[in-house]
Order: sequence, then C-alpha cells, then structure tokens
Amino acid sequence: MSDHKEAKSFSRFGYIMVAAGAAIGLGNIWKFPYLAYGDGGGAFVLIYIVICILLGHPIVQAEQAVGRRGRASAAASYGVIHPKWRFVGVINIVCTFLIDIYYLVVSGWVLKYFVTYVVSGDFGKDKQAYFDNYISSTTQPLIYSLIIIAIIVFFLFFGITNIVEKASKVIMPMLAVLLLVCGIYALIVVPGAVDGLKYYFVPDFSKFGMQQFADACMQVCFSVGIGWGIFTTLGASMDKDANLKADAWWVDICDTFIALLAGFVIIPTVVGTGSEMSSGPSLVFVAMTQIFETLPGGRIIGIFFFASLIFAVISTFFTILEIPRMYVQEKTHTSHQVSLIITAALVYGGSVLCSLSKGILSWLKLPWPSFQGIAYYDIYDWCDCLSGYVLLPLGVLLTCFYIVKAWGFNEYEKELTNNGKHGKLSMYDKLSLAVICPVLTLIVILHVFGFI
Repeated sequence: MSDHKEAKSFSRFGYIMVAAGAAIGLGNIWKFPYLAYGDGGGAFVLIYIVICILLGHPIVQAEQAVGRRGRASAAASYGVIHPKWRFVGVINIVCTFLIDIYYLVVSGWVLKYFVTYVVSGDFGKDKQAYFDNYISSTTQPLIYSLIIIAIIVFFLFFGITNIVEKASKVIMPMLAVLLLVCGIYALIVVPGAVDGLKYYFVPDFSKFGMQQFADACMQVCFSVGIGWGIFTTLGASMDKDANLKADAWWVDICDTFIALLAGFVIIPTVVGTGSEMSSGPSLVFVAMTQIFETLPGGRIIGIFFFASLIFAVISTFFTILEIPRMYVQEKTHTSHQVSLIITAALVYGGSVLCSLSKGILSWLKLPWPSFQGIAYYDIYDWCDCLSGYVLLPLGVLLTCFYIVKAWGFNEYEKELTNNGKHGKLSMYDKLSLAVICPVLTLIVILHVFGFI
C-alpha cells in the first residue's frame, strides 16, 4: 500500500471492520477503563462521548479524505496537496512509532496473563505484587513482547490485506460478544455490581477538573485512533465511491461501543466488590485477576477475557506497525519485507528500553518541561506523555490547519462527498475543523505543559 498501484479497495463492511479493528485495541479495553475509573466514572464517560462526537468523528473523516486523495503513506498523502505540509504526516508517523514502542510492552503483559490463565490460573495471593514483580523483571516481559512482534511480522511479511479483512470480520464481533458476556456474568454474580454500574453511568462532576477533561480528550485521540495516521493510511485503500462521512460514523460508533463495553465489564465489578484499586496501567490486570478468582468458572472467563485483548492487540498492530514501515520503505528505498524487519527491530528495541524502565532502568528519568516546574518520568511514562498529550493532539490540530489552509474547504468537500454524491460540507463541519477541534486539542497541549 506504499503507492497507488499497491492500494487495494476493501468491501464497505470489510473496511469498517478493518478500520475499527485498527482503532479498537488496548486503548479501549485497557486504558479507557482505568482512566474512567480514576477520573470520576460517569462524568468522564459523558464527557468522553461528547468529545467523540465533537472531535473524533470530524477528524476520522478528514484523515480518510486525506488518505484517499493522496493514495500513499501518511506523510506522502499530506504532501500531495501541498508538499510543504508533508511534515503533518511525519508527526503522525513519529507519534505512532512511540505508541508502538510502549504498546508492545503492554501487549507482552497481556500475552503473559493469557498464558498464565491457560497454564495454571495462579497469580498468587497478592495480585498487585504479582503484577509489579512481573513488569519489573528483566527477561520475561522482553520474551513475551518479542513473541507478539514476531506474530505481527509473520503476517505482515507475507502480505495480509485479505487476511486482515477476513479476520476482522470475525474478530471484532467476537470481541464485543466476549466483553458483553463477561460484563453480564459479573453483574449477575458480583454483589454490589449495580452500585458500580451507577458509578460508571451516573455523572458526578464534583471531582471533575481540567486534568480529567484533558484525559478525556487525549483518550478520544488514543482510542478512536486520530492523530496516528491510521485513517490516512487506510483511506489510501478506500474506493472512490465510498461514503467517507457515513463510514466515519460507523468507525466512531464501533470504537466507542467497545470502550464503553470494556468499562462495563471492569468498573462495576471493581466497585461492586469493594476493591480499592488505584487507577493506572495495572487496573485491568490486577482487578480482573482478583475478581475472576472469586467467580465460578473464573479461570475460563479469564482465558476468554485476555484472549479478547490479544485479538485487539493483533488487529491494531496490523495497521499501526505498517504506518512507520511505509515511511521507512519510502526513505530507504527497500522492499516491503526489508523495511518491515527494520521497523519491527526499531520498535522492539525501543520497547526493551520501555520495559526495563520499570525494572533495572527505573533510575533513568527523563525531564518533562512544564510552566509549573520540571517533572521527571521513566522512559515508559515519558513516551506515553509525549505521544498521548502532545503528538496526538498536535497531529489533529495540524490536520485541521491542513484542511482549512492548505487544501481548502471547497476541494476537501469534493473529496469527502465524492463531488456531492454523499451530501455536502455543512457550516457545522467547517466550524468543527476551523474552531472546535483546534480548541479542544490546544487545551490538552497547554495543560500538559502547565499553562492551564
């Protein structure tokens, strides 16, 4: 898919499943629940849904339009309209590369828990200690991350356009069913789960502030997949007759549904059991293993739950590893296979540093400049902060500028609507890209640097 000749059009359902599969991943099932749990439950969920509508949808359709117009890599597509704006796609690619690095680390954690459930289901008495000891160990996390990247490379090495489409048609509905079954089962057997459901769905804004708002904006970018180059890359394979506006809504709906479903599984169960869990990366791993242990057939549920996470990991990595790979191929003038090996090696090398930063490299702290003073993060958290709170919103912000300034609304409308076949660009659409989306992303960036 590095040039027009390699592009292949998906069926509409196939594209929506592939696009949703690329966006739906650990961001929905791992990150969304712990942010929602720690940021006020129902208040966070409500703001998240609103931001999905205000920010997620217009940027998904904008990135799709850029990709379909450019028919090239994320960087090259932005350069088709105006070569000087190619840097927007480069920022997307750098962001995705950083996300790939720590995403691979967490993916290894998922595989480890899945394997443990299959082998024994024994996580000891202290589930938090088990998690902390595992992620701070040196060898095992690196091995499991290597297995994940090897699986992804295997499929990509031999070309997986058709396989991705066929697999996604099965994996994405299966993922929704697995989560729904786990959630309903937990509501039936966990005393107090209804109270947890209330915490999850009833808004309480008493503790909702700027940090929580910035988290919600960042999470929409991360979970929906905007600012990565995902939809620019997939858009390059879309048929000229595809309805970008309608497809963008379906991708947003599928993505938000899975995120809400993941929270429905985890948060009511955690709150209902009276578990005092700290919000953070360990929430899903610690909370769910502790809860599954108390449920009849908990080990079987645990296998299915972490299997669904692996499905999400693989479906996402099929696209997000290809984004930097296409750029590497373009710059090095190598083959698909060679550029894939180079990209995978760079991602795995970065993931090694991220993983070790939770253990033997925990002493190594990187500075984070802020108006309120210098903060210091380990490599993992620094990559997370830079990609999530700076590069993702920056990529979205620049995409808005690109549409408004470089491309122009008239030409953008022609591509988006297929010369009016699928409606027209409304005044709200223009206001969204010119004002609403830029303001939301600027709030995130200004907040992370301590200005607001």
